[in-house]
Amino acid sequence: RRVVARHGEEDRLDGLRVIGIDELSYRRHHKYITVVIDHERARVVWAREGKNAATLQQFFEELGPERCGQLEAVTIDMSGAYIKAVTEASPQARLIFDRWHVQRLAHDALDEVRRAEVRDAGSSDKKGLKKTRWVVQKNPWNLTLAEEAKLAEVQKTNRRLYRAYLLKEALLAILDRRQVNVARRYLHGWVAWASRSRLVPFVKLARTIRRHMEGILAYVATGLSNGRTEGLNGKIRTLTRRAFGFHCVNNLIALIFLCCSGLHIPPLYRYPMVAP
Repeated sequence: RRVVARHGEEDRLDGLRVIGIDELSYRRHHKYITVVIDHERARVVWAREGKNAATLQQFFEELGPERCGQLEAVTIDMSGAYIKAVTEASPQARLIFDRWHVQRLAHDALDEVRRAEVRDAGSSDKKGLKKTRWVVQKNPWNLTLAEEAKLAEVQKTNRRLYRAYLLKEALLAILDRRQVNVARRYLHGWVAWASRSRLVPFVKLARTIRRHMEGILAYVATGLSNGRTEGLNGKIRTLTRRAFGFHCVNNLIALIFLCCSGLHIPPLYRYPMVAP
């Protein structure tokens, strides 16, 4: 803490325009901290214990109304608490929902369909669904010849699972688009297709995407994601493992600012030894 006070910036919150927000577990039993990073300078600028709207409101209170008005974009996951805090404190900032979280929702929906099909299938049909978990989750260009054959078998024997696979792949293809108006048109079509697919997990996902569509399309328009935030969170997890955990969250936050806030600490200069 003393080193950060000596060598750190006087105010890390100055000049923020594009920020990323995410939570990080640092201990068992649901102990979390909220981390805010500056996308432009690739550094952590704020961290505090907790992961609810009240925790993030403390950040905006420290930022102040004037600097809140200077925020242009915020990358977050689809946490309702974070969305509420950002929209109340900085309504002009563009919400950008992280692509990885949207993609994960599609993968989870696909796995729910697969597990339901395995559960409801007869003994003869279960054989065709064996070893399909990773086949339907992988990217098509990463499939081996044996996996391609297994996917072709799924297409013939289980149309519901194959429909779920096509829905997942179609959503990922839309997120790869770079023209936001084209992506908007295709995403509306995808939501309509998923809503009438008769696959309950994808019907729920369609409602989620319809509710957060503008934030998802903001990713297509800007290309910004929480990748930088997740990268810094990985570094923080390494710090936690290296210390074998932290009993006090303040010690963890102090080490985060020491290692992840862009500090430049010059080495001590040693004078050469001179013979007497």
